[in-house]
Amino acid sequence: MEGPTPPVTARPFFKWAGGKTQLLDAFAARVPGELREGTLPIFVEPFMGGGAVYFLFNSTFRFRECHLFDINEELVLAYSVVKNDVDALISHLREISDDFLARDDAGQKEYYYAAREAFNRAKSDVDFSRYGEDWAGRAAQFIFLNRTCFNGLYRVNARGGFNVPFGRYRNPRILHEGLLRADAGLLRNTTVHLGDFTQARPYISEETFVYFDPPYRPLNRTSSFTQYAKEGFTDWEQRRLATFYRLCDAGGARLMLSNSDPRNTDPDDAFFDDLYAGYYIDRVPAKRMINCDGAKRGAIREIIVTNYDPHDHRERAVPKL
Repeated sequence: MEGPTPPVTARPFFKWAGGKTQLLDAFAARVPGELREGTLPIFVEPFMGGGAVYFLFNSTFRFRECHLFDINEELVLAYSVVKNDVDALISHLREISDDFLARDDAGQKEYYYAAREAFNRAKSDVDFSRYGEDWAGRAAQFIFLNRTCFNGLYRVNARGGFNVPFGRYRNPRILHEGLLRADAGLLRNTTVHLGDFTQARPYISEETFVYFDPPYRPLNRTSSFTQYAKEGFTDWEQRRLATFYRLCDAGGARLMLSNSDPRNTDPDDAFFDDLYAGYYIDRVPAKRMINCDGAKRGAIREIIVTNYDPHDHRERAVPKL
C-alpha cells in the first residue's frame, strides 16, 4: 500500500534564462549570521526573475515580509496571479494543456505559434497597473509559452513582442497543480511590484536582507540573454546598480549580489572588481545552462558580492578601500 504523497516544495513555476537553481547551495552557505539568528525579518529582491533564491530563502527563513520587484510586466502579472487567483490559473492551464497535448507534432507547432500571436496581439489591451479578471488567462498563456518555447527563454523584439520559437518538447508539463498551490502559499507574505530596482529602496533598512540578481553582463557578443525587456541592461545600468548597492549598504542592510565573471574570457577584465571594490567578492563554479550549442554549456565562474564576510557569520565590519 502506497503512503501519502509527499508535499510539493515551493520552487520556480516556470523556466527562466539565468535562473539560479544550480547556485542555491553557494548562496545558502554565504548568508549573513543575522539571517540565521532571525534578526533580518524582511527580504527584498529587486530583480525577481525566476525566483529560485526567493523560494529557497522564504521557505527556509520564513520572513515577516518579502518584496519582489521586476520591470518585466508579464513576469509580475504571473506572480500576482499565482498569489491571488491560483484556482483560476490552474483551470486555464488545464484547458490549454489538454488541448495542446491531444495534438500531433504538427498540430502542437501550429497551436504554439497561434498562441504566441494571440499573446502579442492582446498585450495592448492588458492594464498591467491594475489587477483584473483577464490576468489569470494572460498568466496561463505566459506559462504555456514558457513551457513550450525554445530553451524556456523570454525574449522580446523592438516592439516588445515575445518572439521565441517553438521548442519541440515531447509531452511538456504545462500544468503542475501541486507546485502552483505550494508557491501560492509561500507568496502570502510577499508583495510583488512592477518597477525598476531603485523602487525597492523604501523597503530596505537595517532589518533587510537583499539579494540582487541583475541581468548578467554578457561574457562575449553572442552570450547575452539580458533582453528580457526591450530596453536591455547595459554596462551603464550595471554601474547604476553598483551605486544603488552602496546606498543600500549605507542604510545598514545586508546585501548579496551575483553576476557573471568577466575573467572567464578575459583575465584582465576587472569590471566588477572595480565596481564593487571594498566588498567581499567570491568566485564560484557554475555551469552556463542556456546555450543553443550543448557542447558550450560548460563550467564557468560566477561572482557573489556581499557587504559582510560570507565565511564568518560573526559581526565584522566590511573593509573599505
